[in-house]
Amino acid sequence: MRLLVVEDDPDLNRQLVDALKEAGYAVDSAADGEEGHFLGDTEPYDAVILDLGLPALDGISVLERWRQDGHKMPVLILTARDRWSDKVQGIDAGADDYVAKPFHMEEILARIRALVRRAAGHASAEIVAGPVRLDTKTSRVTVEGSPVKLTSHEFRLLSYLMHHQDRVVSRTELTEHLYDQDFDRDSNTIEVFVGRLRKKIPGDLIETVRGLGYRLTRVGDG
Repeated sequence: MRLLVVEDDPDLNRQLVDALKEAGYAVDSAADGEEGHFLGDTEPYDAVILDLGLPALDGISVLERWRQDGHKMPVLILTARDRWSDKVQGIDAGADDYVAKPFHMEEILARIRALVRRAAGHASAEIVAGPVRLDTKTSRVTVEGSPVKLTSHEFRLLSYLMHHQDRVVSRTELTEHLYDQDFDRDSNTIEVFVGRLRKKIPGDLIETVRGLGYRLTRVGDG
């Protein structure tokens, strides 16, 4: 899963990026509204954390432009605690959720997990595919109850496929959603990670659709 953080405070921006990367996400960041708008307009994100008080272009304007251009990624806005009007304006502009500053990082992580799940059609924190269970809260994967150890890239790949079960996902889409902007992307590495995953979970769960990509079969849903 790939996220965008748009926050002008350098310390808070770094803290958010570090926490999200530690939680297993690929993360891009921007320090002003113009850069944030450009990234959200040109790159595919699974969710965005957007501060409203941005230089160059304020957060409400950024959000309104995204929505006017048809971008549907979930957006979590950051607001000042005493500015209730900002919350209302943000929601009306197309935000999916908000958090007031100051906040606990765990709340941000929990809200992002929920936004990503709901955008993919999952209500529960646990996503199930046959004997494989992925706990989005703990990033724990089990097969028939036994824990499976995955690398960060293997986990991102499995998580994306499980969030989008029964849909053919192209290698290009996977590459765009698993790696941040600075990563040296090579779609061939996706095949390597799929091969590794098939050795750690039942291999027939991930179907290769020739010429199109991969599909993870939905056998059950949490």
